[in-house]
Amino acid sequence: MRVNGTTVTPEVRVTVRGEIPVEAAGRAGKKVARLFRFAPRPVLAASVRLSRNENRSVECPVVAQAGFDVSGRPVRAQVTAPNAEEAIDRLCARLRRQLERSTTYFRASRSVGLDADPGEWRHESAPAIRPPWYPRPEAEREIVRHKSYSLARSTIDEAYAEMHLLDYDFHLFTEAGSRQDSVLYHAGPTMHRLAQLTPPGPHILSPFKLAVTISPQPAPLLSTMEAVERIGLTGLPFLFFLDAERGRGSVLYHRYDGHYGLITPAA
Repeated sequence: MRVNGTTVTPEVRVTVRGEIPVEAAGRAGKKVARLFRFAPRPVLAASVRLSRNENRSVECPVVAQAGFDVSGRPVRAQVTAPNAEEAIDRLCARLRRQLERSTTYFRASRSVGLDADPGEWRHESAPAIRPPWYPRPEAEREIVRHKSYSLARSTIDEAYAEMHLLDYDFHLFTEAGSRQDSVLYHAGPTMHRLAQLTPPGPHILSPFKLAVTISPQPAPLLSTMEAVERIGLTGLPFLFFLDAERGRGSVLYHRYDGHYGLITPAA
């Protein structure tokens, strides 16, 4: 870490995968480090990952991801681009917007809570436009990443803020009122929809202000292999299901490389 007076600035950790020019890693680290000044609180850690899809026919084969630890609160951005240079520029532009949005989060959490004025988020937080994943043949797809973590017990408004700070298309959490594993995602007339293991009705949910539609359908009971078969048949970008092996809500999703990722609650 570099010390300047009383300010401690973390180094940006950059990792690359695939055919990424060596000089791109250094450029990414320097450009991302310049964004520290837009964070509403001190940045404790920062990382960048650049990866390139092995299939050259993909229109935007380079994926750039960045993550900041802003005084204990994660802020994340992810983009794709035709080449590493453009990916770095897009990543920095998106990460700057994420950091500026995080100011709203910290201001709200410091005063009366995230649900004090969710409209501030709603008007400036349009969902990210994600390119389609690489059309890998279904027989070649595998679950190449499995993330397991303790689900935060949150209100819908808090889950919404978390989803946008992390730059996700969906967010798996435990809804505070019903205490059910739930997923919030972009869909429906309000652009936000809530799905739960067994929808208990809006009156059981913890109070919230976000304009959201609530799915009346319970999550399907599936094994992991059955979930893989169903997402392959439906072509959905992700699948929220009641994991028959774990007894908890889990999410199987398409990755940019055409494989699958799996998110499950920690035991």
